[in-house]
This record gives sequence, C-alpha cells and structure tokens, in this order.
Amino acid sequence: MIALGVILLVIGLVAGISILWTIGVILVVIGAVFWILGSVGHAVGGRKHYW
Repeated sequence: MIALGVILLVIGLVAGISILWTIGVILVVIGAVFWILGSVGHAVGGRKHYW
C-alpha cells in the first residue's frame, strides 16, 4: 500500500494531476498506520502481522 501510494505521488507530481497526488498521500498514510499497528502486535484486518 505504501509503494502504491508513492507511485501515485510521483505520477501525480510529474503529470500535474492533483487527484492522484491526494490519493497517493492517503494511501501512504494508511499504509504507514497499518505498518505501525502490525509491528506493535495489534491485529490488522484479521492478521496478526501486516507485512
């Protein structure tokens, strides 16, 4: 999810499409939250570890 967010950020910045940049930021933030929750031991989406 973080990788997809970064890809959308780059495409949005290069192409000048603001909606891609916005979606990319949201995906990066959500991915980081899931990663942090998974690394501290909370179940994320029914899984004990998120990546």
